[in-house]
Amino acid sequence: MLLIAGLGNPGSRYAGNRHNIGFMALDEIARDPAFSPWSKKFSAEISEGQIGGEKVVLIKPQTFMNESGRSVGDAARFFKLEPSQIVVIHDELDLPPGKLRVKTGGGNGGHNGLRSIDAHLGTKDYRRVRMGIGHPGNKDAVSPYVLGDFAKVDREWLEPFIEAVARHVDSLAKGEDAVFMNKVSLSTSSNEPSGAKGAASASKPAGPPKGRSHIRQARGAPPPVKVPDKGPMADMLKRLFGKD
Repeated sequence: MLLIAGLGNPGSRYAGNRHNIGFMALDEIARDPAFSPWSKKFSAEISEGQIGGEKVVLIKPQTFMNESGRSVGDAARFFKLEPSQIVVIHDELDLPPGKLRVKTGGGNGGHNGLRSIDAHLGTKDYRRVRMGIGHPGNKDAVSPYVLGDFAKVDREWLEPFIEAVARHVDSLAKGEDAVFMNKVSLSTSSNEPSGAKGAASASKPAGPPKGRSHIRQARGAPPPVKVPDKGPMADMLKRLFGKD
């Protein structure tokens, strides 16, 4: 048996948040006819079904992110599961949007949902599916970023990303983490977010023509010199500019 937990915050207010990508992935997995409609148990929404002939319980904690471990811990104890039978799908700031990594154990990276699960399970030795959402670049902007909705332009990579996770979840259920990561990567490679690579060079203004300095180009052509026709000054200027 396998318990797959998707992390997020309950309610329509948070439904489109970056922090809720774990919920989104589970909703897509649960669309498979092999899974039952969502029901309430363990202070969570759960759906039971099968993947590759193995019993799987999907769980979306309804306790808000910071208390996710309460639901996951209750379910794990009820089904008498080992840490190796638990998978947690969550948003990952330290991966670019649309990138995915699977790991077992390790730190929580400041993720409050993982911190809560660590505490309630009493171990860190469960698998985590880290779904990249990118980083805002400033740690002070992290909270409004993860609690902000995905932009419309994000749909180009987000929808294929979530669909790929659901389509290839059978490899994850078999414990073939490397295969799962590879399949998701291949499925989404053509939908990667367009980054800034090349944008700087594309928007960079053209430099001055070769052989001319920036200063000369900015100055432009020198104004014509008006040469007096008569007098001592006229004679000097004529000699200076080579005029007879």
